[in-house]
Amino acid sequence: MTDQPEPGRPDAPRLTTREAAELLGVKPETVYAYVSRGQLSSERAAGGRGSTFDADEVRALARRSGRREPSPAGGDLVFRTGITLIERDRYYFRGVDATELARNHSYEEVTEWLWTGELRPGVRFTAPSETLAAARRTVGALPAHSGSTDRLRVAVTAAAATDPLRFDLSPGAVLSSARSLIPTLVGALPVLGSTEADGGSLARELWPRLTARPADAPALAVLDAALALLIDHDLAASTLAARVAASARAHPYAVVSAGLGVLEGPLHGAASGLAHRMLQEAVDRGSAVPVVADHLRTGRPVPGLGHRLYRGEDPRARTLFALLEDVPQAAGALAAAREVVATTARHAPLHANIDLALAVLSVSCGMAAEAGETVFAVSRTAGWIAHAMEEYGERPLRIRPSGQYTGPRPPRPAP
Repeated sequence: MTDQPEPGRPDAPRLTTREAAELLGVKPETVYAYVSRGQLSSERAAGGRGSTFDADEVRALARRSGRREPSPAGGDLVFRTGITLIERDRYYFRGVDATELARNHSYEEVTEWLWTGELRPGVRFTAPSETLAAARRTVGALPAHSGSTDRLRVAVTAAAATDPLRFDLSPGAVLSSARSLIPTLVGALPVLGSTEADGGSLARELWPRLTARPADAPALAVLDAALALLIDHDLAASTLAARVAASARAHPYAVVSAGLGVLEGPLHGAASGLAHRMLQEAVDRGSAVPVVADHLRTGRPVPGLGHRLYRGEDPRARTLFALLEDVPQAAGALAAAREVVATTARHAPLHANIDLALAVLSVSCGMAAEAGETVFAVSRTAGWIAHAMEEYGERPLRIRPSGQYTGPRPPRPAP
């Protein structure tokens, strides 16, 4: 779920105003506006001429804002969004602290807030029987070794085929499709444990598809919070892919398929599996120290640490760690995770991210390494839909960057 940055070098050169503006894709005057609003800090250049800026801080702002001045080539890379704001090591859904929402509301309730700006206490999503049956048949035809993302991708395709109104991109139609698609994705996954009667929360429906162990209230609360926390995280790679698809007026099922395609990359959704395996090894060996040492000795980054958008601890990880304190069976994995952070801190100032917190849940509850990726994919489907709805309101095909040709200059003789 995260891209782990290399530790910043204290002697790294600072950026001039012009360089900062180019990196942000804005005019120099806009850079000073960011400073005046407290979004960016500056220092006087040597000799008192002009200002300088921390490169990492500028890059973080560029990723958060996604702002670009109009391109002379006609490409439109301005992403106006009222969904998620990330700043000062916190993030907000429609202006409300996302961690507060996740602690006090179910995944479905937070999803409705993100989609509509309204909280609907007790809301539940239901999969139509015909759609669910088609998705289960399609998933059942896959080889036994298929991963969860494989199953989710074909389930989306099957669900789309049963919806003749999928090309209706009006807000009401999109929301109707989305409210049925998400529980269909969960219901199409194979069951590992015992299921309860229909009508429970999405987290309760997902639990037996992640582990054969029975759910207890504290662990289920962690899963529900994880789903709510992961709904959106601004313009991550998969979300950008979803917006590109929506810009071409792809229907919501195709938008979700685009997001799933990017999510499967090892630097995005699959990152949680690496954290799971590392943490499981630390638990099995009784210490995280040799595990961290092995990673550093071979030049591999320690999974579950660091995030481009946060200088401190990932607020999503902090929230889940607090909830995991109430899960008795998580004590060993939680201690190992903290030892990973403490041990790595001797080498680099990195903090825990959401992948490490998900790994504590998956390791302690007998889940497979890909469980975190499954949680991420199911949860983020709601975020992709939210961004698609925004993009449907923009000019079609506006996301058209210009390529910079680097091949041989024509004319050339035909081969």
